[in-house]
Amino acid sequence: MTAQTTRRHRVSVATAQMRAAADAVADASVWSMDAAETAATLVELTRHEAEVAELKARVAAHADDLHVGQEVGASDAASWLAHATKTTRPAAHGVVKLGHTLEVHPQTRDALAHGDVLLDQARVIIEAVDQLPGDVDTGRAEAHLLAEAQHHDAKALRTLGKHLFEVIAPDEADAREAAILEAEERAADRSCHLTMYDDGHGKTHGRFTLPTLEGAALRKMLLAFAAPKHLAATGAERLSTPESMGQAFKELILRIPAKNLPESGGLPATLLVLIDEDSLMGRVEKAGILDTGERISPALARRLACQGEIVPVVLSGDSEPLDIGRGRRLHTRHQRYAMLARDRGCRAAGCDRTHGLHAHHKVEWAKGGDTNVVDGVTLCHWHHMKAHDASYATSYQPNGDVTFHRRQ
Repeated sequence: MTAQTTRRHRVSVATAQMRAAADAVADASVWSMDAAETAATLVELTRHEAEVAELKARVAAHADDLHVGQEVGASDAASWLAHATKTTRPAAHGVVKLGHTLEVHPQTRDALAHGDVLLDQARVIIEAVDQLPGDVDTGRAEAHLLAEAQHHDAKALRTLGKHLFEVIAPDEADAREAAILEAEERAADRSCHLTMYDDGHGKTHGRFTLPTLEGAALRKMLLAFAAPKHLAATGAERLSTPESMGQAFKELILRIPAKNLPESGGLPATLLVLIDEDSLMGRVEKAGILDTGERISPALARRLACQGEIVPVVLSGDSEPLDIGRGRRLHTRHQRYAMLARDRGCRAAGCDRTHGLHAHHKVEWAKGGDTNVVDGVTLCHWHHMKAHDASYATSYQPNGDVTFHRRQ
């Protein structure tokens, strides 16, 4: 960090004074402040925080103009700031960018500098104004949002920012809003995603992004499940909102009818629960296994065995699944369920796929193979294609694995 021997500029002096004033009360107890003074002080600190944010951004932009950090080989002032203050690079670049942005939005800069708006409000105002076309009165729009900031937080300001045309160009407002919504919907479709992972301790975690329409539909479904009347009817304990929404999401998933599920590998995407007969009857306590590989408690497996939308597969020591021989070419649904229960995933050696599996004849049906479980094997789409690829030789191992070798 560049050494500073004498503070001459009033911004530098004021910064030192603010630090000194804060240092002076670093160990001060606040227990003697009454409620009114405490409330007023919190408001003042919040406004002061906004003032400091503007001043910091202004100085950071100036540092960028001066190429501060070049004497120590920094690529730019933001990178130097991140290293000197141990700030993350994105945060440091954000401060510099804010400083330059405020230079072209003097009204917002002035309001932030005086603590009349907060930093998140200022960012929303700038974003809304910058989205306006260049042929409109952006100064009027900025002034309008700054006035509204006295009554609304950043979230509400973002909504108001979408309706700026109703203030500055009311005749064009409807068409402009329609264009904005269409652009947002296209962006939302592109950004739609979901990630899930199981932590190995009985919980699956995930994050998702949905377009507004689907998000609103999901929220309405979950709120219906989480409604006090529904919880009272089911005898469930009323939980806090995040927990009740999580419970509602869980219930929604298990209530989807099997007939409405898409098919994969010729079967609906119905979960199979594998449970030994002894465990089902309560003679032993043995974990149930999902056809996707996860393990669940025997109590949960027994409960699921009573629910029609999740298929229970009861396994006895020497049970032989249904065999209809040459009566038909394609395996029946129950045969496929039995094969899934037995194979528990693609049987190609080294493959760990458990979804979208196909039923494959070890001996092709056209060559005299039987359509039954014993002479069938479960393969993923990729390895099923390999099994029918003449350039590969397919071998069936005693342990049930399937191996492939390219023919010479």
